[in-house]
Amino acid sequence: MPRTFLRALLASSIVAGAVSLTGCSGKQEAQSDDFNPRFKLIPAEKFLFNSFVDCNMAEAWVGDTFRIFPGKYGEDPLWGNARDLKFADGRNADEAFLSKPDDFTEPRMPANAPIGQPGLHGAVWFETVYQSPADSSGRTLYAVYHNENYPSTLPYDPKTGHGYRDEKWPQGLKGPTSPAAVPRIGIMKSTDGGRSWSNRGLFLEDHQPRLILKPHNTSETFAGGVGDPSAVASGDYLYLFYGEYGYPGDYNEAQYNREKEASGQCISIARIRLSDLDNPSGKARRWDGQGFNAAHDRIGAPVAALQIPAAEGGGPASSPTGGFHWGPSVSWNTYLNCWVMLMGKVTGTSWKGSSIYISFNPHKDLGAGNNSQDWTRPRLLLDRPGYTLWYPSLQPMNTPEDIKNRHTCLRLGKRARLFVKNIRPERSEYKSEHIIEFEK
Repeated sequence: MPRTFLRALLASSIVAGAVSLTGCSGKQEAQSDDFNPRFKLIPAEKFLFNSFVDCNMAEAWVGDTFRIFPGKYGEDPLWGNARDLKFADGRNADEAFLSKPDDFTEPRMPANAPIGQPGLHGAVWFETVYQSPADSSGRTLYAVYHNENYPSTLPYDPKTGHGYRDEKWPQGLKGPTSPAAVPRIGIMKSTDGGRSWSNRGLFLEDHQPRLILKPHNTSETFAGGVGDPSAVASGDYLYLFYGEYGYPGDYNEAQYNREKEASGQCISIARIRLSDLDNPSGKARRWDGQGFNAAHDRIGAPVAALQIPAAEGGGPASSPTGGFHWGPSVSWNTYLNCWVMLMGKVTGTSWKGSSIYISFNPHKDLGAGNNSQDWTRPRLLLDRPGYTLWYPSLQPMNTPEDIKNRHTCLRLGKRARLFVKNIRPERSEYKSEHIIEFEK
């Protein structure tokens, strides 16, 4: 089928589906009766990104420069060591996203520490950049990163209880002989606008007892852990939205319970004081169902409204038949005056899933009561059967409004570009072919 015809066919079906959803309210009892954000997708010029993307797009305005930080850096025994974490600049978002491969610059990154010694282990991906308002130059940045390790890069240390045992380890994405990864989340800092970075420490992690092993973990995703984050500032805190992939307790093969695992997954929230970002280790707290009371490495509770009920195909992340939302991307919308979250949906092994969903939260202050948990039921935004869709995000454009207000993926207005990683066996593309338009 010619590509132009295929694109037109997909675009028309996608827009029709989105318009049919705009009448859905997605209300919850805790929300105002008139909280009813609407949206539609509008076909737009194709933006094909020209560098490696395998995560949320981290970005910031540094002075009059819009700077993006895609890519991957560090040691990875499964996929190979990487130096693909680079940055590109533009006078606006469109220019940065259309950068050619030669326009990207590799920043100075901290070296991986030797195995068994303290320091940075495994590969990292920047998922969000928080820009310190205390620095008027805009050069002080904190990158929230996704970090993956294996028993070979982070072996178990019986003295500390950290690291992983290579016993009954689940299968990874490259077949029976490949290991699954375990994600953690950390923070790096730059004082020169992202040209160099220092590792500040871990934000969140799960330890060996919560990992889900063979014979139960057959999804070819993760062995457990926390990852795929998006972070926004509200009040005195940085709020982290992340994927929860571990068991909500100590995993025991003989006592494993599928329903219990699913009850503790998948999109959860933690927070840390902005004043603790320079030294974050042990400072974050997870939502535990009542408040932000659980320690950074203890058991929290996911956002109930974002979970998929078993009757609708929901299930644990370790199962090849478990459906769950993942990979949140969160922004404040100045037009709607609410938070907007995009997320993917896994429906099979190896992160397969062809749809993107959207949810809303009306509370600017995420710290009061249960405001951080008050999200609308996810509504379908985009579906492309035959594709696997990862890492959706809303991005600013080159409009005078976006430039004047220094919009980024963390703060947007009435219209924004929708970027998604589109995956098929023969090709993977990170691109935008639609603009989303919101209505109150």
